[in-house]
Amino acid sequence: AAVNFLLFSRTQSFLTFAMGEFSTGLCGCFSDLTICLLSWFVPCYQVGKNAEAVGESCITCGLLYFLGGCIVGMIVRGKVREAKGIEGSAIMDLLVHWFCGCCAIAQEGREVQGGGQSMARE
Repeated sequence: AAVNFLLFSRTQSFLTFAMGEFSTGLCGCFSDLTICLLSWFVPCYQVGKNAEAVGESCITCGLLYFLGGCIVGMIVRGKVREAKGIEGSAIMDLLVHWFCGCCAIAQEGREVQGGGQSMARE
C-alpha cells in the first residue's frame, strides 16, 4: 500500500508540475487596457488575433465568432490552452465563453500576447 501511495504521489506531483494555469485571472481585464477594450467593443477582432497567435486564420475565426461566438470561442480557447500547456476542458471553455465571453477573450489575449509566463514546463 505504501508503494502505491508513493507512485500516486509522484504521478500527482508530475501532473501538477506539467500543467499550468492562465497567467492572469478571468477578471483581470484591466491588467492590459488595450486588450480589455478590444475584447469588449470589437471581440471579433480580438478573437481573430488570439486565433492567429495559435496558428489559426485571423479573418476566418473573427468572422465565425461574429456568427457563432461561443463555439468558436471554445475552440480558440482550447488551442490557447494546448499551446501554453494550460489545464482545462472543452466544456469549461464553452461555459466560460457562454457566461463571461469578453473576459475570456481578454484573458486569452493576454496569454498569447505574452502578458505573463505560463506555469507549464516542457
